[in-house]
Amino acid sequence: MYETKIVYGDDLRKMVKTVKGLKKRDCFGRIEKFLHGTDRTRVCALYGLKRTGKTTLLLQTIAEMSEEEFSKCFYAKMNTENTMAQITRDLDKMFDNGYRYAFIDEVTLMKDFIDSAALFSDIYSMMGMKIVLSGKDSLGFWLARDNELYDRVRMIHTTFIPFREYSRLLGIDSIDEYIRYGGLLSQGELDFENEDVIADDASFRDDESTRKYVDTAISRNIQHSLACCQYGHRFGPLRELYEADELTSAINRIVEDMNHRFLVSVLTRDFVSSDLGITAHNLKNERDLQKRTNILEAIDKKTVTEKLMKLLNIRNKAKQTVEITPSQVARIKEYLKGLDLIVECPIRNAEMGLEKEERILFTQPGMRYCQAQALVYSLMQDETFGQLTEDEKTFITDRILEEVRGRMLEDIVLLETMKALGRNYDVFKYQFATGEYDMLIYGRNERGCAAYEIKHSDKCVSEQSRHLRNENMLSLTTPRFGTLEGRYVLYLGENKDTEDGIAYRNAEQFLKVLPEISLTSGLEETESEDETEGMQPTM
Repeated sequence: MYETKIVYGDDLRKMVKTVKGLKKRDCFGRIEKFLHGTDRTRVCALYGLKRTGKTTLLLQTIAEMSEEEFSKCFYAKMNTENTMAQITRDLDKMFDNGYRYAFIDEVTLMKDFIDSAALFSDIYSMMGMKIVLSGKDSLGFWLARDNELYDRVRMIHTTFIPFREYSRLLGIDSIDEYIRYGGLLSQGELDFENEDVIADDASFRDDESTRKYVDTAISRNIQHSLACCQYGHRFGPLRELYEADELTSAINRIVEDMNHRFLVSVLTRDFVSSDLGITAHNLKNERDLQKRTNILEAIDKKTVTEKLMKLLNIRNKAKQTVEITPSQVARIKEYLKGLDLIVECPIRNAEMGLEKEERILFTQPGMRYCQAQALVYSLMQDETFGQLTEDEKTFITDRILEEVRGRMLEDIVLLETMKALGRNYDVFKYQFATGEYDMLIYGRNERGCAAYEIKHSDKCVSEQSRHLRNENMLSLTTPRFGTLEGRYVLYLGENKDTEDGIAYRNAEQFLKVLPEISLTSGLEETESEDETEGMQPTM
């Protein structure tokens, strides 16, 4: 009767039961708003990498329909053999039978989807049918939006899952758990109290699982979408790699290279920085005798760091099998941005002449951390470090990974604040000739700003706020961005205020109350409107 796989009625009712009891993504309300709106010129597209909840969102939306709406609803799942001609003929039949709500999953698997996607909006939406599309090759939607669909699609992105949403969905309050596994959702991850489940089913549990995800969800996504777009004309500078069957390898290598550069920057900025002295002091004076050690003072930090960086460079060169041109790198980065996987870090300089560094933020922290972790462990196997004791090697490894988590916490706070606060605020890293504010928030309406230092530590140490107390840095901030309304250290300890005007606030609580903050937000414990205890902002 139908040329594609169509599900409706009792069979569809059985399908939606599989999502009963699962919590909903934050974007769920936007799908419902689309379905019940009056716009007849657009379709809705769930756009994101695999395992970010797209199919679950479709079924949850159907489950919330009234009986009348459900009776006019159907679900279709495409495969690589299907064509736009087949699904349009099925849409004609369903429309004639009174169906007005179409949920079409895996639509990007159709080879002619990108070049003929406008049929959904130009014909069936105009006829009064509400169409929600979804597919794992999410770059296909990005390409279709710029071509066939243009302004006739309402895009709902699912790739980025902020900490506050991840915590709500999975009941996780630890930022370190988010750093280790964050970015994807799966049935296996719903039971985070079970350590065996975490080890076996977590999306980024080891380097092998992460490489597999990069290969299947990202590299093949890009390659398939480009091949299906007007017979591959969008390949451009990537055609040589594609025809040599090296495009997937090149994409994987660029993703890994960005993580290598990230690790190099962590080593150069943190591992040999004055922060190391703070850690050495804290470890030497640790109250727990089993944790107390002076091992950090016995290590030649400069030599160790230089050797690590040398190994990183050797590793990069050894992996180069095909020369990749700058134009190819630029195009691949463009597509990674289109997938919502990477975002350029907003950076401003306080003084003229400062060179702007390239800094890439990953929207899936688990991917970055797992690859960095694998690289660190591989470096530790080198014979250069064979002469160190096992305790020393373990300590160096743990220290580097602690610095990685610290840098990632900075990235997470900056990215999530930037995305949450919207147009009335500018959120960026503010650099000086010596030092920087990890985050500066400028309120256009308030004509004021707030400066933040971000530390992956539960200890309150005066050295952490040295930049916030630096008179020269303050003098280069207030004339440009107005009154400095607050100076904050976001860390993993309890909220407290210091005598010199620095406010220490818990980073996890800060992330959870986004976007409801202000420049003078104290984030005190207050009672929310539904009379449940929670962190609420002081406005």
